[in-house]
Amino acid sequence: MKRKHLEIAEKAFVIVGLTFFTGGFEAGATETTPALLSPTIVSTVRYTVWILSLVIVVFNYKKALTTASQDIFIWILTPIVYASSIWSLDPEYTEKFMVEVLQMTSFGLYFATRFTIKQQVRLVAWTFAIGAVVSIFVVWRYPGAGLHWHDHPGSWKGIYDYKNTFGSMMVIGSIALFLVPVDNLKHQRYKWGFFCLSLLMIYFSTSKTSLIVAFLVFVILYFYRKFRWQGKRSIVLIDLGILIIGAISALVLTLWIEILSAFGKDPTLTGRLPMWGRIFDRLMEQPLFGFGRGAFWAEESNYAIEAGMAVTERYLPPHAHNGYIDLALDVGLVGLSLFLISLTITYFRSLKLAYNSQNTENIWPLAFLLFLSLNNMSESYLLRLANVYWVLYMTTALSVGKEIKNHTFQQKLSDKKENYILSTFK
Repeated sequence: MKRKHLEIAEKAFVIVGLTFFTGGFEAGATETTPALLSPTIVSTVRYTVWILSLVIVVFNYKKALTTASQDIFIWILTPIVYASSIWSLDPEYTEKFMVEVLQMTSFGLYFATRFTIKQQVRLVAWTFAIGAVVSIFVVWRYPGAGLHWHDHPGSWKGIYDYKNTFGSMMVIGSIALFLVPVDNLKHQRYKWGFFCLSLLMIYFSTSKTSLIVAFLVFVILYFYRKFRWQGKRSIVLIDLGILIIGAISALVLTLWIEILSAFGKDPTLTGRLPMWGRIFDRLMEQPLFGFGRGAFWAEESNYAIEAGMAVTERYLPPHAHNGYIDLALDVGLVGLSLFLISLTITYFRSLKLAYNSQNTENIWPLAFLLFLSLNNMSESYLLRLANVYWVLYMTTALSVGKEIKNHTFQQKLSDKKENYILSTFK
């Protein structure tokens, strides 16, 4: 009984940790208004999550080392990100937020070490189902915190900082709920009920990028689940189909933003290609290691002002609206290359895991990578700030290799048993 209570407590801790990295504990916070929860509570949660995850990793150091060894490129990239304050345009600004990198790294390693992919999907599904319910409550009871009033009147942001963030969180939640394994009919009702709720929340967010990404990911997942076990030829075709659809989707997302500009949308949705052109020109000044984490967009940065001028005279962009470009600005082409190598390896491992298993939860790594890859074409959701996207990417990258090895071992063990049984009848 005591062990069961500890397991429940640890799962609750993971949900709290994931919610913290979504920014859910800072609901309502803007430049002019405070969050619903006090800074003391948020700070307490921040350091509790960080310290406990570190302590658990230390006590499970053998498993943690095995897990960490699954992706060496992440462990090369992380020190580069941390050291970027040395060559940063604004060393004090970069150093100020560097603790976020350690927090995300610690929790990502902890999550991958302690839980299987099946358990991870369930905890992610629970986290965002709770996030959807609490967001509805906040919009109902504290509409000033849960809704946009000036820049996007009527759009929901729930417990998160922005409507696009809310939309992307609900996309992640809907994917996890779609793939989470269920044990009985009652649980199935909860699963599909929360799944539909998540889709409804995407609609209320009015985030067009989230709507497009959700549609594309679910179309891909539908065909993948329907045809992936129908022979080697179908596997190859689906593999190529995923790559082709992903490439076309990335192009569509990029052009979609430009199409919106023709209808007079606000500057955060328009003119990204001219802004990206200006950014690339500046990136060539420090192409190898970039400008330091976040420094390009620091307060009163001339580079940020110049990038905004490519869109409109009064626009000051908070980021590049593209995760890959922002990563290059932070740590240069070296850092971006390390991430892309890690992403490619994790992608093909995820394909292998999904092909070799008929368990729906083993499609989760592939589904999350599709979401992350597509979403970062027009949003900046990689290493910017403390965020759940990088935590889940780290968790996925470190988990798939370990899961494939375990699955391969179990398959060999099963084959040996089968051969032994067959030999006894000869």
